[in-house]
Amino acid sequence: MTAQMHVPFLLSRAGAVSALTLAAVGGTLVAPGAAPDAEAAPSYAYRALNVAASKKGSPYRYGATGPGRFDCSGLTQYAFRKAGKKLPRTAQQQYNKTRHISASRRQKGDLVFFHSGGRVYHVGIYAGNNKIWHSPKTGSWVKLERIWTSKVLYGRVR
Repeated sequence: MTAQMHVPFLLSRAGAVSALTLAAVGGTLVAPGAAPDAEAAPSYAYRALNVAASKKGSPYRYGATGPGRFDCSGLTQYAFRKAGKKLPRTAQQQYNKTRHISASRRQKGDLVFFHSGGRVYHVGIYAGNNKIWHSPKTGSWVKLERIWTSKVLYGRVR
C-alpha cells in the first residue's frame, strides 16, 4: 500500500493532531493546489469528509438528512454533525454560515457550493483533486465526482 492509501486511515485516527504534524511524521500531506503557506484544514473537516465517504451508495431523497438517505445539504449537515459541528439545513443557509475562501485556499473537507443567478442550489464536500462527495439528485446516490463547472464557491465550516 502506498503512503497516499494510508491518508484516510491516518486522518481518521488523527483526532486533534493537525495535518501538518502528520505530514512531518509520515510524509507529504498537502492538498493539490494548496498554497505552501496555507493553513491546515481543521481536523473536524477531515472527519466530516470521511463520514461523507462512508455513505457512498446511499440513495438520494429530497429533504433526507440520513443516516441512510440524503439530499445534498442533508449529507453535508449529517457529516459535519458527526464531526462535532452544526450546520443549518439548506445549501444556501450553509453557504451563509461558512467562512468564504478562494479556490486557491480550498482544503479537503471544505464545502463546495454550486450557484446560479446569485442563488446557491447545491453543496458537496471537497475531497481533493477537483472532486467532491455529494448526493446529487433523484435517482442517484452519494458518490465521489469531479466538479463539473467553474460556477462554484468555497466555504470553510467554523
